[in-house]
Amino acid sequence: MNEKVVSGTRNVAIVGPYLSGKTTLLESLLFVSGTISRKGRTVDRNTVADSSQEARDRQMSVEVCTASTEYDGVRFTFVDCPGSVEFAQETYNALIGVDAAIVVCEPHTNRVLTLAPLFKFLDDWEIPHLVFINKMDRANNNFMDVLNALKTVSSRPIVPHQYPIGQGEQLTGFIDLVSEQAYHYHPGAPADPVPMPEELKEQEQAARTEMLEALADFDDHLLEELLEEINPPQEEIIQDLKMELGADLIVPVFMGVAEQDYGVRPLLEALLREAPDPATTAERRGIVLHADAPLAQVIKTYYTPQGGKLSLVRVWQGTLTDGIVLNGVRVGGLYRLMGQQQQSVTQAQAGEIVALGRLEAIKTGDTLTADAQLATELPKAEQTSPVYAMAIAPEKRNDEVKLSSAIAKLLEEDPSLAWEQHGDTHEVILWGQGDIHLQVALDRLRRKYNLPMTTHLPRVPYKETIRKTAPSVHGRYKHQSGGHGQFGDVYLEIKPLPRGEGFNFNQTIVGGVVPKQYIPGVEMGVREYLTHGPLGFPVVDVAVTLTNGSYHSVDSSEQAFKQAARIAMQEGMQKCEPTLLEPITSVQVCAPSEFTSKVLQLLSGRRGQILGYEAKSDWAGWDCVSAYLPQAEMHDFIVELRSLTMGVGFFNWQHDHLQEVPGKLAEKVLATNG
Repeated sequence: MNEKVVSGTRNVAIVGPYLSGKTTLLESLLFVSGTISRKGRTVDRNTVADSSQEARDRQMSVEVCTASTEYDGVRFTFVDCPGSVEFAQETYNALIGVDAAIVVCEPHTNRVLTLAPLFKFLDDWEIPHLVFINKMDRANNNFMDVLNALKTVSSRPIVPHQYPIGQGEQLTGFIDLVSEQAYHYHPGAPADPVPMPEELKEQEQAARTEMLEALADFDDHLLEELLEEINPPQEEIIQDLKMELGADLIVPVFMGVAEQDYGVRPLLEALLREAPDPATTAERRGIVLHADAPLAQVIKTYYTPQGGKLSLVRVWQGTLTDGIVLNGVRVGGLYRLMGQQQQSVTQAQAGEIVALGRLEAIKTGDTLTADAQLATELPKAEQTSPVYAMAIAPEKRNDEVKLSSAIAKLLEEDPSLAWEQHGDTHEVILWGQGDIHLQVALDRLRRKYNLPMTTHLPRVPYKETIRKTAPSVHGRYKHQSGGHGQFGDVYLEIKPLPRGEGFNFNQTIVGGVVPKQYIPGVEMGVREYLTHGPLGFPVVDVAVTLTNGSYHSVDSSEQAFKQAARIAMQEGMQKCEPTLLEPITSVQVCAPSEFTSKVLQLLSGRRGQILGYEAKSDWAGWDCVSAYLPQAEMHDFIVELRSLTMGVGFFNWQHDHLQEVPGKLAEKVLATNG
């Protein structure tokens, strides 16, 4: 296939909440630019972006997907990002490689809050972004009300670029606030210019004035024109929009109905005119260009059934070719992606997003260079902490050997997953961002690696300890079976230690009543017993001292003393009032302030101990609640937290300490684990 001659490139992410219509917008962009002749639909499972089986099964995007189109001499690579909060890490990893982002949202004021974390990320990284209010034919709020709601979640000025003609089912077109030209929508076709509706002139003027005043905050010349009531020329307004969008100073707002292609051509035209080019983006990111030295960054990793590993990269400078060596690894293929379809290309220039084959040692976020002397680590998106866990095991025992390598590939594709082999419960635990996230991961294990799994809730790693001291417990092991016998005899003191001290073993033997060579056997026997105490759990915070004993010159052995110690521990621990301990985590729960009271109730209802709360720094209108929360109460905590906070609440956690389980609850745990 011959490549089209293009004079420029733009990389644009399409982001926004689940069900806002991002994938539909991508289909429309590809259709109006002539790349596809027929649009797919998410419900028909035939869109370019939702090409993976996991996405089609759920009718939702579950990973980053790219598609390129050529429009008016510029190659646009659109990066369609998942909308579900459970796949937010995919979005964040991809956003660091684009020139601009389209934030897709619905025209409902009560859903605007769901954009808050996304706007925060875009603003923190100074990524130029504009808003496309989709589904305007279903609007149940006034357009200006939606704009005002957007202002509450954006630290940058929200600037109207268009004004709607009609509302909801009566939507017929829009007014371009730059040219003051009205247009009438036509399904699947360009909008026609029409006279400005008389009844909207006042609203249009108010919206246009708001746009110009926002632009004038960054342009003294424009400010002078407005003060002198001079109508600025279109070229000056467009130049201001281009400059201020490129510097992430403003957030222009567009609108339409992607399903009908309404507003999509004006959006594409605005991206062409106003979105920053790759050189501007590199400068914004502080990347100092070194002429032809190749520099790229991995924004996504795929494992494909046919081609193996693919690394999706943003080329920041230089030229990449098939066979080039980056970070000591030879590139095995250079591709432009269209959903899951791969188009081989001979080279990729600075500013492009392409896939590189067989970079086996390279991970998402890695900076790639051909010259070690120019090596520099580009910033990468911070990793999202896992908050939801599931214990997994292969359906077939023979598959256990394949599991670790398959999970390693799974984690390369999706770094927001994590896994561990728990030391106490011996379970393989898969960690992620929610139930759907883990179900997608399990689907991939089954489909890609033929590893069907069984799952269950992870067991809580309870421990036990003691309340009382047993000053002297006796254990004797005597066994005769012909020939040499076995003999070991010990006296132990067992006493509790302060919480968190672990285990201490001491000996106060005098006169050699237990020979030195047998004392390690005593400690071994004690330690082995403590792995499974009288309540059935590992024992902690206990000190054991060997105080006395006796031996037989022929029959004694280290093994015999080990058995004697186990017998003493078994008898003595029952006298020490064993008690159950549960792991307590330290959590920080963050949510908009309007939900703080609900967060406090949620924590209290799960036996949480509230430590306090304060305003979250750099997050206007958000609070952060600190608390101790039993690990037993954490499994679906994120599910309920998101339900209470419109999906935007999140938390970080870490193990903090062990604490006694309350009486009745301890009885229930012991009955369940008995």
